[in-house]
Amino acid sequence: MPEIGVLHPQLVHFVVALGIIGVVFRIVSLWGRLAWTGPAAAALLVMAAVASVVAAEAGDQAHELAEQIPGVRPAMHDHEEAGEWARNILVLVALLEIGALALRNKQKLANGLLVGSALVGLAGVAALYRAGDFGGTLVYSYAGGVGTRSGDATDVRRLLIAGLYHQARIARDSSRFEESARLTEELTRQAPDDPHVKLLGAESLLRDRKDPNAALAAIAAIPVPPDSRFFAIEKDLLASEALAAAGQKDSARALLNALAQKFPNSRWIKDAIAKVQ
Repeated sequence: MPEIGVLHPQLVHFVVALGIIGVVFRIVSLWGRLAWTGPAAAALLVMAAVASVVAAEAGDQAHELAEQIPGVRPAMHDHEEAGEWARNILVLVALLEIGALALRNKQKLANGLLVGSALVGLAGVAALYRAGDFGGTLVYSYAGGVGTRSGDATDVRRLLIAGLYHQARIARDSSRFEESARLTEELTRQAPDDPHVKLLGAESLLRDRKDPNAALAAIAAIPVPPDSRFFAIEKDLLASEALAAAGQKDSARALLNALAQKFPNSRWIKDAIAKVQ
């Protein structure tokens, strides 16, 4: 089979949609109403089975890179095993549907196979949910594939930047200010030309290093990107916080009052003014 690992996320969504809708249609068809749901269910469930085989192969091709991430292998194994269960059940459902079609002249036997398809299909839906749940854990808790699937160095760097940002926030929220400062410094080294990252560096000087004067100097050197109103607000809010921390509350109030005149409905600005009263 050709290299399709990169398509695994897209293929999986087809399996989920086709499988769930197919099972629902099959159950509805057993009530004897909406006759069109019977053929539709058969077509959808056979397509779901085929898609599940292709998706499982894509997953096998895609897992090697993600599995190299330290600590990710158990989560990868759980997702892979659940995906194989879902594939096997959907293939069984498709065989029951094909069997019912082949035995359509023997109505009682065909109906029995369709009932079996519905029951096994419900198990398939549960298996799909379980595989999806493990897949979500793999992606969102272990970054399996996030920023690495494409093999692009820029994507990997974005992953590193995101990790540094969030870990620094967690460290600060836990009062581990030295760790937060160290992580933020590494973040600024990774993206030295990004004004948003520069602002994070200035924020770290103020909140982690407790050095408002150094923070003010860093803020003053940060250019405001064109057509970036929210960045300008964030920059001035941080500057007002640094001014207040440096004992210059009058300057902080003046800066905030000027901001309030430009953006009278901003809750952020109103909150900041309340803090320096």
